Amino acid sequence: MEYKDYYAVLGVDRKASASEIKKAFRKLAVKYHPDKNPGNKQAEEKFKEISEAHEVLGDEGKRKRYDELGENWNHYQQQGGREHGDFDWSRWTGDRKFYSQGDTEDFFGGEGGFSDFFRSVFGGGHQGGSHDTYSRGGHDYRADLSISLEDSYRGSKKDIEVNGQKIRMNIQPGTSEGQVLRLRGKGAPGGKHSSPGDLYITVHIARHPVFRREGNDLHCSLDIDLYNAVLGGEVFLQTMKGKIKTGIPPGTQNGKVLRFKKMGMPVFGKPGEYGSMYAKVSVKIPEILSPEETRLFKELAEISNKNNSRRERTAA
Repeated sequence: MEYKDYYAVLGVDRKASASEIKKAFRKLAVKYHPDKNPGNKQAEEKFKEISEAHEVLGDEGKRKRYDELGENWNHYQQQGGREHGDFDWSRWTGDRKFYSQGDTEDFFGGEGGFSDFFRSVFGGGHQGGSHDTYSRGGHDYRADLSISLEDSYRGSKKDIEVNGQKIRMNIQPGTSEGQVLRLRGKGAPGGKHSSPGDLYITVHIARHPVFRREGNDLHCSLDIDLYNAVLGGEVFLQTMKGKIKTGIPPGTQNGKVLRFKKMGMPVFGKPGEYGSMYAKVSVKIPEILSPEETRLFKELAEISNKNNSRRERTAA
């Protein structure tokens, strides 16, 4: 039986913190999620693999047991190894029972779930007693939740229903697209003497008509008229906190990007910290001119041409 290096699967160091493991899992889960890779069997298998790795490394008890086994794995191989059905796991772990809190078979049409390695360590093996002594925990549930950018900015409460049970979820400020929220004990009921599974909610943020989010920053467009672009002035700008008045420097060019510090999204888990907002200037040229405006623009054009000719002669 092949040893599973769950740390390598998630691309983290063996001394990685719980938050580093969670971050690595989220990144890979978004990349390989079946909803984003329809019909891609390789992506589906990769998603199962990273889910299994997170099932172990994301649980303090399972991770400890897995690390204890890893310390003795080379010794086991040096003895020649045996089929997993004959491997006396209790030799390395003591007389303990292990419980699986979920099974990916429920999410992939029954086409395989956890690996033989996982089952042998966390509930699929046999330790000399009746198979009934291995109470399997309840299966995990997975679901998707769509929220608005405003919900993500301010934080919100969302009611969802799972198996007839209404659950109120707290959406923290700064929650991002693809972020996975875990509700312990809200999955399927477990067997005798075992705990229920967990509920994993993948958050999706709806497209916003004004803002585009990149990490903790927001991007938008700022429309100004020709006169403010040339002469400078003040205009109103829409932000997530409401409209603000901002100054436009004289000679502002079309396409110039203005930065507004701490006007972006709140940083998840860090109260008081915000990203920036970037507003790209779009200068609106008047389409219809009155006769007086047309005359004045022609005069300006003549003055500008004379000034340019004067500058060219001076430079020569």
